[in-house]
Amino acid sequence: MPSLFEPAVAGDLQLPNRIVMAPLTRNRAPGAIPTPLMATYYAQRASAGLLISEATAVSHQGQGYADVPGLYGTEQLDGWKRVTGAVHAEGGRIVCQLWHVGRVSHVDLQPGGQAPVAPSAIAARTKTYLIKDGQGSFVDTSAPRALAAEELPGIVHDFAHAALHAVKTAGFDGVEIHAANGYLIDQFLKRGSNQRTDDYGGSIANRARLLLEVTRAVVDALGGGGRVGIRLSPVTPANDVHDPEPQALFEHVVRQLAPLGLAYVHVIEGSTGGPRELPDRPFDYDALRRLYREAGGTGAWMVNNGYDGTLADTAVAQGADLVAFGRPFIANPDLVERLRAGAPLAKADKTTFYGGGAQGYTDYPTLAG
Repeated sequence: MPSLFEPAVAGDLQLPNRIVMAPLTRNRAPGAIPTPLMATYYAQRASAGLLISEATAVSHQGQGYADVPGLYGTEQLDGWKRVTGAVHAEGGRIVCQLWHVGRVSHVDLQPGGQAPVAPSAIAARTKTYLIKDGQGSFVDTSAPRALAAEELPGIVHDFAHAALHAVKTAGFDGVEIHAANGYLIDQFLKRGSNQRTDDYGGSIANRARLLLEVTRAVVDALGGGGRVGIRLSPVTPANDVHDPEPQALFEHVVRQLAPLGLAYVHVIEGSTGGPRELPDRPFDYDALRRLYREAGGTGAWMVNNGYDGTLADTAVAQGADLVAFGRPFIANPDLVERLRAGAPLAKADKTTFYGGGAQGYTDYPTLAG
């Protein structure tokens, strides 16, 4: 029976343990440019089997929050190169999460003050994060416009272009396609946010079309799926998304993903950052994993949401290959060692989660002091 601390394989990635640092948005990249402080932050956590970067916009249009990083400019790529270099110097592995927020944005963050884009012109009942005069605050997202079908190949290209630069220029070990949490790809998947009547709306196959086009384009750009992961969230209500048939929808998705040779499939169980079980949105995650395997999927199966050491051990014993931890990594840069030793976990200062400097970011001590 495998242990949480034993090595694992995720496509072309050889991982020293099965503990993954989940993507954590921290809003510390002014101008969308990664900073030296970010390099320190990620290097401190390099003992994880795999680090997944905070969500990173593939284009200016894909930006949805203040001071989150991008992958579409030279300075951004140079900043990320410092980060990956620092992680590799500590013996770590890091992939970049590729992000387009879709309607979860604000006109103040969009090029030319334009409306955010979405599958359909339906506003998200959620908040985004702006910084004005040095002060951060959460505000309502702006009303979006519906993307025209002829615009979608450009978005597919943005993902593939960003993936290529992430690996070839910025030095990431791979990429993760963010298709979860109510952002653009998930907005296309879910019927509550997608009311299109063209080839990208209506049926399950049509609503999954953009996800599959993006994934295939990224796989092609990197010469295979061995360095490509994808993140899915079948039932999370994050950012105002909902689908009445999530089991059928995501069973179709994993059947289509199975032949692509992905490094891993990253599944958020329940409500992102909230309850693992949603009585009004039941879902069989074990059945989803079995179906992926039966369809020929060889990628590592990564589980996420509310895991502690005991629950993670159980998940690995029951068939998960990797377990992602999010917020515990904020205050515990040495989370792997703390879990191995059964040591208590430090508590994070929630007031420093978004924006700011070193405080609540790089100043958490390890067990060693």
